[in-house]
Amino acid sequence: MKFDFSKIKVKKPDRLRFGTAGIPISTPDNGKTLGGVRQVKKLGLEAMELEFVHSVNLNPETAFEVNKARTEEDVLMTTHGSYYINLNAKEPVKRGASRSRILQAANIARQAGSWSLTFHAAFYQGMEKEQTYNNVKEQLKKILDELKENGNDIWLRPETTGKPTQFGDLKEIIRLSQELEGVMPCVDFAHLHARTNGKNNTPEEFHSILTEIEKCLGREGLDNMHIHMSGIAYGEKGEKNHLFLEDSDFNYKDLLKKWKEFKIKGAVISESPNIEEDGLLMKKIYEKI
Repeated sequence: MKFDFSKIKVKKPDRLRFGTAGIPISTPDNGKTLGGVRQVKKLGLEAMELEFVHSVNLNPETAFEVNKARTEEDVLMTTHGSYYINLNAKEPVKRGASRSRILQAANIARQAGSWSLTFHAAFYQGMEKEQTYNNVKEQLKKILDELKENGNDIWLRPETTGKPTQFGDLKEIIRLSQELEGVMPCVDFAHLHARTNGKNNTPEEFHSILTEIEKCLGREGLDNMHIHMSGIAYGEKGEKNHLFLEDSDFNYKDLLKKWKEFKIKGAVISESPNIEEDGLLMKKIYEKI
C-alpha cells in the first residue's frame, strides 16, 4: 500500500515531555485511541505511545483522526511496534515477516503523527554478537530503504532490552544509530538496570550512559531521545516484569536529576502498570528539580 505522508505534520521534541505507554487507564469512551490522546492532555501529560505490540489497531482513516487530535492537544506521539519481531531469525521467511511488521507499524504510526517507532529488534539465538549485529543491521537497512522510497521519515528506534539473551545492549543500539541514517536509540533505563542484574542505578552510571550517547551521537542524541521508564523486577537472567516506580529499587529520582543536568529533550514514556500515575510522578519531580 502506498501512503502520502506529505501532508502529515509530525510533532518533534521541543523539550522533555512525559507520557503514557498506550491509552491512559482513566480514559473514558471505552478506551479508544482518540479518547486517550485527549485524556493525556487532561491529565497534564504531553506525550503518548501507540501500542501496536500485538497488532496495528489503526487504519489510515482512524490514524488521520488520531493525528488531528494529537495536533489539537499538542501531544508528542511515539509508537511501540510488534512484540513478534526477530531480525536475526535463521529462517528467511521469519526475517521477512519481521520487516513487514515494522513497515506496517511505521506507515500507520506516521499517518497518526508519530515521530518515533520503537521495537525489540532480535535475539542472539546462540550466535556471536557481531554476527547478530550484522544481521540486524542488514535487515534494518532494507526497512529504511523502503521507508525512504515511500517518503516516510519516522525514526526507527531499536530498544535497549532487559535480558542478556536479547540483542540490544546500549553499545549495540548506539552503534546502529551511528551507522544507519534514520536510526536512533530507544533507551529503556529500567531494562539497562535489569539486564545487568542491578547495575546502571547510580548517579555516576546514569552520567556515564548520557555521556556515551552524547559522545557517540552528538548533541542530537540528547535532543532526540525516546525513553521508556518503569520500575522493574529482575534476577540473574535479567528482566522479570515491570513494577510501579515506588515498588522497585530503581533509583529514578537521581536519573531525573541527570536528565535535567544534561538538558535532554524528547519523550519519556511510562511503562509502569499505573502508566499515567508514574508518568505524572516523574513530571512533577522533574519540574521541581
